[in-house]
Amino acid sequence: MKYNRILLKLSGESLMGEQGYGISQDMLSDYAEQIKDAISSGIQIGIVIGGGNIFRGLSGVSKGFDRVTGDQMGMLATIINALALHSALEAAGVKARVLTSINMAPIGEYYSKAKALEYMGKGEVVIIGGGTSNPFFSTDSASALRGIEIEADIMLKGTRVDGIYTADPEKDSTAVKFDEISFDEVYSRGLKVIDLTAFTLCKENNLPILVFDMDTKGNLAKVLAGDKLGTIVSNKKGFTFAK
Repeated sequence: MKYNRILLKLSGESLMGEQGYGISQDMLSDYAEQIKDAISSGIQIGIVIGGGNIFRGLSGVSKGFDRVTGDQMGMLATIINALALHSALEAAGVKARVLTSINMAPIGEYYSKAKALEYMGKGEVVIIGGGTSNPFFSTDSASALRGIEIEADIMLKGTRVDGIYTADPEKDSTAVKFDEISFDEVYSRGLKVIDLTAFTLCKENNLPILVFDMDTKGNLAKVLAGDKLGTIVSNKKGFTFAK
């Protein structure tokens, strides 16, 4: 299949690059260039980005934060990253909008499906910050929810790893990478792809997920061109990649 509209989930932690904290300008610029190449092909792009490079709600709980407060801080971290990515895209000559699931104009417009579709229809990249706006939900869940809402053809989960393995390849040298796998097999094997809430949303709404290495320059374009990078998760094996 050819993708007409995608939901791209970006890792906040990847934005740290080699510096180990905050936002790496080099990584941000690299992401912006990859997205610029993708949007130039006519594909509509919605983006959800994590906030782990700034603050993770669960890590805050271990240090004494109330879970709700910690998650709210994490939501704000995703909005900081959304603004940074928006700035990098604009600098690269790409029209983009920040929509927030929390009403906080003038930082960003309040998210709605109608606005997202309107802007994507005009060729603008839509970056949705703030998670789901609710505590206890991860940005994976926000990505699944927004992907379903905007009727994306696929959810692309850009990470620092090149796909899904039978075990952690950094700990187990015998781990084998999957090219494709069904939702049911992911569940039966107990593989950690995305959190269970996001997983269930994607499975029940037939939204396939492609896990791939976004940190290698050019990989996003290759994925959209139909190269078999990463691992595809869908309701049945034999998924047809973009052509």
